[in-house]
Amino acid sequence: MKHIVALQNLVTPWPDGLEPSDAELDAIEQEMPLILARVDLLDAQIMTLDRTTSEVDERRIRRARNRVLVARRDLANRVAGSTGSGDAA
Repeated sequence: MKHIVALQNLVTPWPDGLEPSDAELDAIEQEMPLILARVDLLDAQIMTLDRTTSEVDERRIRRARNRVLVARRDLANRVAGSTGSGDAA
């Protein structure tokens, strides 16, 4: 009887360099409010895919869009404030 065995390792080792860096993790954390606002908007839109939108659905989507806009504004202001040189003449 012949045995069939794999010629490679059973578990592929995790190569270095695939883990996110600390700077990338900080950037993700800074963008998290925007990410969550977009997820809420997507959830509100998904709820209306298989039915006619009601007034409550339209309000929910409008509020979710507004939260996305506010999160984008806050992120842009935070990024612009942190990259400014502060050398006002």
